[in-house]
Amino acid sequence: MLSVAFHTVRTRWTTFAGSFIALALGVALVAVMGLALASSLDPPDRGPERFAAAPVVVRGADTLRVSTAAGERVHRLTQPRPVPAATVAELRGLGPVVEDRSFGVRARGAPGDLVGHPWSTAPFGRYAIEAGRAPRTGGEVVVSGGWARPGERVRTDRGTVRVVGTVTGGGFEHAVFFTDRRAAALSPRSVQLVVRAEAAAVRAAVRGSEGVRVLTGDARRAADPRPDRDKEALTAMNALFGTAGGVTAFVSAFVVASTFAFGVAQRRREFGLLRSVGATPGQLRRMVLTEALLIGALASATGCALGAYGAPVLADWTVDRGLAPDWFTIGHHIWPYHLAFWTGLLVALCGVVAASWRAGRTGPTEALREASVDTATLTRGRLLAGAGLLVTAAVTLGFALSGDPGELLHRKSYVSRPMLLITAVALLTPAVVRPLTRLLGGLPARLPGAGGMLVRENAAAGVRRTAAVAAPVLVTVALAGSLLGATGTLNAAGAAEARARTAADLVVVPAARGGSLDAATVRGLRAVPGAQVSATSAGVVHVLEDGVALVASEARAAEPGPLARTTRLPVVAGQVSDLDDDSIIVNEEWQRHTVGQRVRVWLGDGSERSLRIAAVMATGTGDNGVYLTPRNAPGAAVDRVDITVEDGADPHAVAAGVRAALHGASGQVLTRDRWLDATRPGTDERTRTGFLLVLGIALLYTAISLVNTMVMATSDRIPDLVALRLAGATRGQALRLVGAEAVMVVAVGGVLGLLVAGLNLTGLWAALRLLSVPAVPVLPWTAIGGAVGACAVLAVAASAVPAALALRRSAPGAAGTPR
Repeated sequence: MLSVAFHTVRTRWTTFAGSFIALALGVALVAVMGLALASSLDPPDRGPERFAAAPVVVRGADTLRVSTAAGERVHRLTQPRPVPAATVAELRGLGPVVEDRSFGVRARGAPGDLVGHPWSTAPFGRYAIEAGRAPRTGGEVVVSGGWARPGERVRTDRGTVRVVGTVTGGGFEHAVFFTDRRAAALSPRSVQLVVRAEAAAVRAAVRGSEGVRVLTGDARRAADPRPDRDKEALTAMNALFGTAGGVTAFVSAFVVASTFAFGVAQRRREFGLLRSVGATPGQLRRMVLTEALLIGALASATGCALGAYGAPVLADWTVDRGLAPDWFTIGHHIWPYHLAFWTGLLVALCGVVAASWRAGRTGPTEALREASVDTATLTRGRLLAGAGLLVTAAVTLGFALSGDPGELLHRKSYVSRPMLLITAVALLTPAVVRPLTRLLGGLPARLPGAGGMLVRENAAAGVRRTAAVAAPVLVTVALAGSLLGATGTLNAAGAAEARARTAADLVVVPAARGGSLDAATVRGLRAVPGAQVSATSAGVVHVLEDGVALVASEARAAEPGPLARTTRLPVVAGQVSDLDDDSIIVNEEWQRHTVGQRVRVWLGDGSERSLRIAAVMATGTGDNGVYLTPRNAPGAAVDRVDITVEDGADPHAVAAGVRAALHGASGQVLTRDRWLDATRPGTDERTRTGFLLVLGIALLYTAISLVNTMVMATSDRIPDLVALRLAGATRGQALRLVGAEAVMVVAVGGVLGLLVAGLNLTGLWAALRLLSVPAVPVLPWTAIGGAVGACAVLAVAASAVPAALALRRSAPGAAGTPR
């Protein structure tokens, strides 16, 4: 059988070309994703940046450590504690002490991530004056990045300043340096400082100060802004490449198996001829498996070679799009090649297992068969597998809805669940091809002429051909509809939640992203006649669940009275007005969520409290968080002020009073609608680009596979087209028939993909309803229409071109048939 299989592959290479190309591309994609994932596992060793030239850095407590039965749990604090004043005084006795401060700055024509510092910290980051001089008064600054020149006056949210100098160095931030006194006025709170003294003496001075750390050498990296950004970037990349790799592997296996099965089904007359000359069923099965082994080995090796060239291209693309940090490159790794090669070989063999059994059951009479109507297309094994996967999808959905509906809102759920349904629907496709094609082709079949009827009957008769061509379209439409539809549905649900929760007429926020409103501004807003003002600040509350899991929840601190008048929280138990300094408002996602119970929490600065549950909110989409009073949010700055107009007050007068109170302050006022539009939930750029990467890979791969399958299917139809020409059809009529059949098959795949997407979004909608979120499934019609249209164009081209070439080489024209 080995020699027979080898000669078959060599002489019938055109039959195996589609399977070879599909498998090679699939292996290449798996290799590319594997190499990218392997290269993103470990961050590079990076030294300190802002404090690279600082001798010793002393940082206040910035981590929360909680002992549990499973070990110590450590979380970073959102509100690090300042170094105690007594400790600072002792450090000043050892040598000069420089307090560091960082705060956001917004200026016209400046980068959006501008950050302010005191000038005395500039030398520690190896900044050096390039032009001009150091700042001497509160209205003078020095800038980095070259966006302003000495002598220019710049209007910022911190007041109008004059640039007196520029600095070189840095490269890790866009800095604005103020005088030390002005920086202290703008940001009174300092959580770290530099000491010019021996490290041993500094450690002795801070001994006994809880949580205070002394940083030297590479440890000074912890004092840089976002010291974990490399780790965070790698975590995001791991999720991106892991998701893309999983989807790629699934699409590859799905399309390759379909292509191999269709290739075997095309050869049933050949198998019948072999059976008629004495070949046993076992020999046929071994021949088919050996052919798959040869094709699989060659295609997998080719795919690994292609992957080695494609991985650096992907790395450069992710860096250019901001998905990966600048240092990200593809490293030298071996295991991704092994994974891709053996996965490709396994997929090739698994893809023909069922087909080889069908080949073994081919009878000798198949060699004499002339009818092209497929029979026994839905075997018992295929039916049981498809039904089993369908039942599994329904049961797992039911368990999720009855147990934890919020689990269905997570990305890993709405990315993985479509694959189960896609496989189930694809396995059951032969059962629905005939009724679906008759339904879709019902109207064209009634039009004058026989063309519509032929399109419908040919698609219905060639069930295997239709199913094989529809498979790539099914995958593309189902993934696009499910992934983009899930994010669109969740964003719409979040927007509906925010609209229902916001009762304010006006909202005041800082002018700079990440900024805050000072106490004087808040006092001025509260003094506006006819305005009910609720000033809130963002923070984090930690709670220990099951005795081992330290869970962080987003929190907002607000006074209970104004909060109740300016918001409509989705409370399901208790009352917002019961909130006080000894209580907290939680949501149903918390393990303890009974009104009156006390819960042990750790606040944003790490302090431990036992608070009574005053009210419980619905879980919603996960953005409801918790609420507490400002006393339980030490160090949290006000970042939002909600304002409602009192009954009988003039809304225009209140709005004018609010704008007057903000004159000269770093804040902006928005109406309720503008605020909701500005904060409307949306897919962040990283997630959106990641989805586009996943869908782009799937679309590219399925497009190539669709072309391959259409070429294979059209080559099988050449005798039918020649017969049609002999019956009197012109060459143009035959080609139009081929194109119309291609469109019909793509429509079948599109409808099945739309069915899968609809089922997935229905499950998501049910979960949102159980979470008390008003939601309507959002189907991305533009993306679905674009995918179906692209598949239709490719299918028509891939069928019409080989058919035209074949008809041009055929003899009917010479026999006098119409051209």
